[in-house]
Amino acid sequence: MIAETVCSAVAAAGLGIAAVTAYRKRFLAATRIAAYSLVPLGLVMTGVVDWLADTAFSPTAWAGFGVLGAAWLLFASTRAVERRRGGTRKERKEARAAAQREAVAPAASAPSLGAGSRQTGRPATAPRSEASDDFSDIEAILKKHGI
Repeated sequence: MIAETVCSAVAAAGLGIAAVTAYRKRFLAATRIAAYSLVPLGLVMTGVVDWLADTAFSPTAWAGFGVLGAAWLLFASTRAVERRRGGTRKERKEARAAAQREAVAPAASAPSLGAGSRQTGRPATAPRSEASDDFSDIEAILKKHGI
């Protein structure tokens, strides 16, 4: 009963604010305020507020929310453990089998260079020159602004 009264009062106040906003020739904002104001009234008329009030003061409903929260925590914790372990046993077994299949490469006779010995074709001084070019641009901008 109190919740319905509060929602109706909020709707009436919102419609009043929308009328004042429309009087100030801000029709788009007034329409938006009126739409937001009618939501609590619609909730009262559909009975959602009664249902929410009954749910909020029901110990059984709160126990149900607690059970749902516990179930969610169990799901989340099992997912976290599964990620930490690297998946299920079946997934790990498949990953190991795939790694063993990939270990034997058809082009194994070609010499392999390690990751640290790859050459990109650029000289080693190229990053330094790019960095100095970047700093010269920054210096020019700072000089332009008198810094």
